Amino acid sequence: MLIRYKQDEQGKTLPVANIYTQSEHKIQSQLLDKDALWAIKKLQASGAEAYLVGGAVRDLLLGNIPKDFDIATSASPRQIQRMFWNARIIGKRFKLVHLVFKDKVLEVSTFRSGEEAMDGNNNIFGSIDQDAKRRDFSINSLYYDPSNGQLLDFNHAMDDFKKRRISSIIDLDESFEEDPVRMIRAIKYSVSTGFSLRWNVRMAIRKYSNELSRVSTSRLTEEVNKILGSGHSQKIFNELKRYKLLVFMLPAFSLYSTYPQVQASLKDLDERVQAAKQGKGADVVLADMLMALVDPLVVFTDEQMTADQRFKETFRQIKVLISPMTPSNYDVELASERLLAQRGFKTPRNCVRLQRPANRIPNRRGPVAQRKVRSEAAGEVASATKKRRNRRRGPKRKPELEGQQLQQTQPQSSAEAHDL
Repeated sequence: MLIRYKQDEQGKTLPVANIYTQSEHKIQSQLLDKDALWAIKKLQASGAEAYLVGGAVRDLLLGNIPKDFDIATSASPRQIQRMFWNARIIGKRFKLVHLVFKDKVLEVSTFRSGEEAMDGNNNIFGSIDQDAKRRDFSINSLYYDPSNGQLLDFNHAMDDFKKRRISSIIDLDESFEEDPVRMIRAIKYSVSTGFSLRWNVRMAIRKYSNELSRVSTSRLTEEVNKILGSGHSQKIFNELKRYKLLVFMLPAFSLYSTYPQVQASLKDLDERVQAAKQGKGADVVLADMLMALVDPLVVFTDEQMTADQRFKETFRQIKVLISPMTPSNYDVELASERLLAQRGFKTPRNCVRLQRPANRIPNRRGPVAQRKVRSEAAGEVASATKKRRNRRRGPKRKPELEGQQLQQTQPQSSAEAHDL
């Protein structure tokens, strides 16, 4: 293990991080995303620091393929935007950069100091060690440099990995009041990793559980969707119920969440989601997840209802059971149709309104931001394509030289192919 040092204001040398080598942390390079590697390589080539951070590093240490690859860097958002053809700056209080690809989005953040300006603006950038101290839990605070295989640990996170526990970096009285959703994430991380919550984290969740009542419905909807798609929804919902958090997320559902039929339905959903992640089963869409959540709880008191009346009643009951979640009407209608079909009922023709065409540009910030990104991307990509064509015009290269150059510059990802 290596040690990273820095000098304080008096010029005294202080250790700030433990550095683990490839042979010590054993992260498998084949699990890394090629576009994320390309982005980090490009940032470092410009002279900036750049690392994989957060949940991606946590999952890599556990031997899992991360769902998202987030990057932290010393470059500012404007510098990043000028560097990447597919960069989109988002956010107000703290600006982030999304690198938009055909099938994913890489989120790039600038190191933050943890300080806040007088006007409430959080765009006060800092150093990597300051950035590490403002992260929520130790297992999400590691920085991995794929260029040299080094893992930087500023918060003794590797000790928590060895002891299989989850610790808070920020003072808990401040952390859960600042962002109550961290309580949900703590429980979600505990279940998905098999790590235990430290005693002070458990006590703080019980103390601040009421704070969840002031979280917006859009954020709660996002967290519920993530739980349903995690492959561990049954255990996570049970833990949320135990810590009295579920009542703030799904108040109606929480009344029935411990019913054996509900538990069996969620267990079946988890098995299907895990099979899909391993490539052994069909993809599970949000409508399937919603159906699994409420299927045992949807009942009909009038057997003489028409197909249209039954569909509307199913739609109504699902909306009540998942309130205050706000999924699209399309997903709720599709869940209603599939639930009725599974029970052998006929459904009205065209009961599910056509969904808008699938977005070509993924975005993790919601449909409104997604439409904006899509329109901006269309114009910018067209402009970039025109510029590339103009640059490429000129005398043709000799075939033998062209073949040699192509062989030497074989792209490793779609993004790198653009640069070449």
